[in-house]
Amino acid sequence: MANLPHNTTDQSEADRRAKPQRVRRPPLLRRRTPKSNAERRPWVNPWNLANLLSIMRILATVPLVLLILTNTASSYFWVFWLFAVVAITDTIDGRLARRYGWVSNIGIFLDLTADKIYTAGILVAMVKVNILDPWAAIIILIREFVVTGLRSFAAAEGLVIPAGRWGKLKMMVTILAIGWIFTRANVDRGGWLNNLGAAFQWITQQSSWVLWAAVVLTILSGLEYVWAARSVFQKPPRSSQS
Repeated sequence: MANLPHNTTDQSEADRRAKPQRVRRPPLLRRRTPKSNAERRPWVNPWNLANLLSIMRILATVPLVLLILTNTASSYFWVFWLFAVVAITDTIDGRLARRYGWVSNIGIFLDLTADKIYTAGILVAMVKVNILDPWAAIIILIREFVVTGLRSFAAAEGLVIPAGRWGKLKMMVTILAIGWIFTRANVDRGGWLNNLGAAFQWITQQSSWVLWAAVVLTILSGLEYVWAARSVFQKPPRSSQS
């Protein structure tokens, strides 16, 4: 009699039992399926040079304010150079981030926060020692708060408002005006810059004109942002939209 073939069902059952069974892990310990390259987002190291420059501007606010409040010829000499370094970093960190692909949400937050912190700190300290007209500081700070709130509101509505030409010009003239005022403060107190001659002394006395030019540009740049966001104001609130 020919041998009967083994039952295939029994054989497959035996093979299944012989194989080691994989333990099913709890949800928190399961390995996630790796995403494809198309689904992955590029990771940006938060400790890149652009973000470090923004952090440096925040930290530099303390010595800047302390030097201004010291209110001496030597303190204004050093605050001028420190402010120049801070202003340079304010203009290059964004360019570095865009050029080397370091743009990130934390980088944008640090850049905007650093600008507001050191600008407000310097202006308040300058008003305290009476080298800056309070009205000029008030107008500049109001514009900063309005533009910040306006850009945040527009972003929530899906509208990105980039910096306009008046805003960029306002930033350059404001930096120039503040540095000019520091120079005048050093000259008025008989500091080292006072030795550069009568012509230089006369030039420093014109700092008030540069300051009010910055104030005018501040107002114009603020109106430019409001005009760019006019479409957002025409929309009904989200709660009433169908």
